[in-house]
Amino acid sequence: MTRTIFILNGPNLNQLGQREPDIYGATTLSDIEDMCLSEGKRCELEIDFRQSNHEGILIDWVQEASQNAAGLVLNLGAFTHTSIALHDAVRAGSIPAIEVHISNIYKRESFRHHSFISAVSAGVICGLGPHGYQLAISALSKILNDAANP
Repeated sequence: MTRTIFILNGPNLNQLGQREPDIYGATTLSDIEDMCLSEGKRCELEIDFRQSNHEGILIDWVQEASQNAAGLVLNLGAFTHTSIALHDAVRAGSIPAIEVHISNIYKRESFRHHSFISAVSAGVICGLGPHGYQLAISALSKILNDAANP
């Protein structure tokens, strides 16, 4: 049985490669999607990769994932620091989630230091650039394998 992982990206991540390259680098979201598809194949996982600038759409996708996916990788951008609704959607789901940030949020503005998503995530990866997505997929693969083979 093939397991699917939803990778959900929040606001402004569609601007990667152009937006603040000193913080986020030159890698585009399309480049990250390609990296994730390769890592998913290596881990024998299907990848469903999405991006939206709209909180409600992201909530709908989290709810969809809880019905149709084995796990979540979440880079919710600024919504990480503001959205109790996304926190509630992730918490209500029955699948593991890994929170990802390209930059080290703890080296940035203080308002970025708090995450509403961390408390409902299996793990958090930040500051490792786009490689954090690959690490999150690998971590979810291990979590899912461990759950299937206790």
